[in-house]
Amino acid sequence: MVTVFLSALSGVSVIIIMVVAGFVMNERGWFSPTSSKTISRIVTQISLPAYMISTITKDFTAGKLSILLPDLRYPVISMLIMFALSFAVARALAIKRSHIGLFSSMFFNSNTVFIGLPINLALFGDASIPYVLVYYMANTTFFWTLGVWLIQRDGMKDVKIDVKQALKKVFSAPLLGFIIGVTLVLLKIHLPKFILQTCGYLGNLTIPMSMIFIGIAISNAGLKRVRFNRDAWGILFGRFLFAPIIMTLLVLPSSMPVLMKQVFILQSAMPVMTNAPVVSKMYNADDTYASIMVAETTVISVIVIPVLMVIIKSIV
Repeated sequence: MVTVFLSALSGVSVIIIMVVAGFVMNERGWFSPTSSKTISRIVTQISLPAYMISTITKDFTAGKLSILLPDLRYPVISMLIMFALSFAVARALAIKRSHIGLFSSMFFNSNTVFIGLPINLALFGDASIPYVLVYYMANTTFFWTLGVWLIQRDGMKDVKIDVKQALKKVFSAPLLGFIIGVTLVLLKIHLPKFILQTCGYLGNLTIPMSMIFIGIAISNAGLKRVRFNRDAWGILFGRFLFAPIIMTLLVLPSSMPVLMKQVFILQSAMPVMTNAPVVSKMYNADDTYASIMVAETTVISVIVIPVLMVIIKSIV
C-alpha cells in the first residue's frame, strides 16, 4: 500500500512541479492577461487533437476500440445521480439562491482534460487515453448543455439551451481528434510517417502546457481568496467524496477492464472545470466564486489524488 501511495505521489509530483512553474512565472509577470486564453487554445485546438490521432493510431486496434462506447453509460449515469444530489446538498447547506445553478454545475462536472488527462497519463500511461476520452465525451456533453443552462439561471432571467452552440462545444477539437483516430484505426488507414511524427511532437505539448495553464489560473484566482465556507465545502464533498463513491459503486460489479474502472473513478474525482469561471462571466453569474473553486479544488486535488489512488488500487 505504501508503494502504491508513493507511486501515485510520484506521478502527481510531476504534475505539481509544472503547475508551480506556471504559477511562479505568472506571479513574476511573464504572462499577459490574454496568455492563459492563448495557451488554452493551443492545447485544445492543436496539441490535444494531435495527441489523440498519434496515440490512437499507434497503440490501439479495432477490437480494443469496439468495447469502449457501450461503457459510456457509466459516466452518464454517475453524472445524472450527481446532478440530482447537487440540489439536495445545496438545500441541506442552505446555499444562497444566486449560487445554486453554478454550485450544481461545479458539483457534478469535473476537469477531465487540463487535469484529468495529464494525471491519468502520469499514473497509468497511454493505455488510459481511450478511457479518459470516453469519460470526457460524457462530461463535456453535460457541461455544455445542462451545466451551462444551470449557470445561466444564476445570472440571467431568461435561460435556454443553445443547441447549435452546445453541439459546437461538444464536438470540440479534442473529440474530433479522437474520432479521426478511431476512424483511421477502424478503416485500417495508415497516415504517412511524417504526419504521425508531427502529431506526436505537437501532442507532447499537451501535458506541460495544460499544467502551466492551471498554474496561471490559480495565480489569477489568488490563493488569498481561498475560503472554506458552506459553498466551498459542498463542492469539495461533491468532487472528492460523493463523485468517486458513486462511480465506484457503479463500476465495481461491471465486467469492464480494471484500468477502465480505475480511470473512471479517478476522472470522477477531478477538480472543477476551468470553463466554469469563463461561462459564469459570460452570463453574469458569480465568476469570482467559480474562479476560487477552480483554484481551491485544484490545489486540494494534489492531496486527494494520491490517497484516492491507494483506495482504488485496494478495492478494484
